[in-house]
Amino acid sequence: MFLHKHPYQPFIQSNTEKLIVGTLPPPRFSTGDLLEKDVDFCYGSYYNSLWLFIDKIHDLNLRYDNSQEAIDERKSFLIQHKIGVCDIVGSCEREKIDASDLGMQNIQLRDVVDYLKKYPSIHTILFTGGNSKNGPEYFFRRHLKEYNLKLEVVSDVVPRIHQFDINAVTEPSRSAVSHKKQLSHQSTSRTIKTVSLTSASGAANRAVGSIPLYRKLKSENPTFTTFDFRVLQYKEFF
Repeated sequence: MFLHKHPYQPFIQSNTEKLIVGTLPPPRFSTGDLLEKDVDFCYGSYYNSLWLFIDKIHDLNLRYDNSQEAIDERKSFLIQHKIGVCDIVGSCEREKIDASDLGMQNIQLRDVVDYLKKYPSIHTILFTGGNSKNGPEYFFRRHLKEYNLKLEVVSDVVPRIHQFDINAVTEPSRSAVSHKKQLSHQSTSRTIKTVSLTSASGAANRAVGSIPLYRKLKSENPTFTTFDFRVLQYKEFF
């Protein structure tokens, strides 16, 4: 059994406003066996297109290699745009060493709610995937239940948007080792919006093909691709 630990600490600044939440990078980022075009940073897999979308949207001309310069370029962008990264899976076990979300077992989640409380400027979570089993939104919903919170629908059109009031959180008791809860009284509400973006992985191409808006745009322009569609979608939030 392979213990797959997340290789990076959350990347969050004091003024971060949006938080990217995924699961965790492929196992090679934990073992250090990077490919030539991988970047040793969050979403650095060359086969995950998140940075390719951002590069296209902002015309950044990013490097795609193992250099420190490539890491610094991405950190600089995130800081400038007040975007942070806090993937929700801290570790898991795998029988097969691959990046499959469904292959994760004995999953340990990060306390994302606690990070949201520590950084009050954050108002939006950007999930790099939807509510399919072992996806980031799926885990976050499970995580919210620990605090007696749940997502409320704002828009059910892809990318689906939800919200919740983090100041309605029910805190774990600090005096008991059991997981009983006690209410944290807050005088004002603080709404966090969540956006479930279409996954940036190549495996999501089939799902994109079934989205009505993609089909419409494809029929209007036969050269329109799944990459183009996700750039269009991500542009609104990045």
